[in-house]
Amino acid sequence: MHDITALAATQPGGPLRPWTATRRDPGRHDVAVRILYCGICASDLSAIAHAQGDAPLVPGHEIVGEVTAVGDDVSRFVPGDLVAIGNIVDSCRECPACLAGRENWCYSYPTLTYGGGADRHGNPTYGGFSAEYVLDQHFVYTVPQGLDPAAVAPLLCAGVTTYAPLRRLGVGPGSTVGIVGLGGLGHLALKITRALGAETVQFTTSPGKAEAALALGAHDAVLSTDEKQMAAQAHRFDLVLDTAGAPHALAPYLSTLAIDGTLCLVGLQEGPLDVTPLDLVVGAKSIAGSGSGGTVETAEMLEFCAEHAISADIELVTTGGINEALARLAASDVRYRFVVDMTS
Repeated sequence: MHDITALAATQPGGPLRPWTATRRDPGRHDVAVRILYCGICASDLSAIAHAQGDAPLVPGHEIVGEVTAVGDDVSRFVPGDLVAIGNIVDSCRECPACLAGRENWCYSYPTLTYGGGADRHGNPTYGGFSAEYVLDQHFVYTVPQGLDPAAVAPLLCAGVTTYAPLRRLGVGPGSTVGIVGLGGLGHLALKITRALGAETVQFTTSPGKAEAALALGAHDAVLSTDEKQMAAQAHRFDLVLDTAGAPHALAPYLSTLAIDGTLCLVGLQEGPLDVTPLDLVVGAKSIAGSGSGGTVETAEMLEFCAEHAISADIELVTTGGINEALARLAASDVRYRFVVDMTS
């Protein structure tokens, strides 16, 4: 075991402050990674809001770093490699989900990068707002060449969270896809959907974001607050990917689906969903959900993004500016993802 520097919340809703965390020494299958960049996810805000004083919380699960050491049985990486780590760092690897490469749905529950209790070695997990991470090579990914490493970091959460359902639901040429929300998830969903060859339409409540969506490559942008614009979308979409986290009605989006269309939720709005059965029965529509991705989907997503030159639009901040960035994220004041330079 050895000590590392980290930024931790020690009370609910409190600021992140310097703290000393403990990492295990690399085992036979482990990779030690010096953390260079870590994205700030909206889920970090929720985790910090519920932090407990007796167990300091080190958030961060969108990580890019450099390999500094490997265990004797590590075959995939060598020191100096540029690698990425997502929001899962272990799983049982025996259940059907794990055997299918979908470890995010591990039947025994996956080991989260932070705040998920102890790992299989009995050590608490601390996240990417720290100097180093040590984990099994199975959950480490190669950072593609040609992409800005800092802008790759959000792909490990926001990227795969949107990529996985788009691929699983068969989006491609001939598909028409609507995207609800243009934030950290939404802007990557837009880029990925376009790259998959689908007609891509952005739903937004903001005229300014409608213009931004068109600039990012959307074929069309629709103000969801405009009843006439929404009425004109009836029966248009094979898929609506809902990335919005704020509470909102689903019925207007269900009305835009074509026959057999799907509304897929990846944003986590609080509270129960209000859906009338007829909204689904008429047109044989479906509501689906998706979240994160396993090792197979994540590796595939990184290769796809490299092929199509896709990365996140980011604002890079220093470690000293992390609390300001968290406050701005809470106020939705970012386009579209904060990333922390952990070497600053």
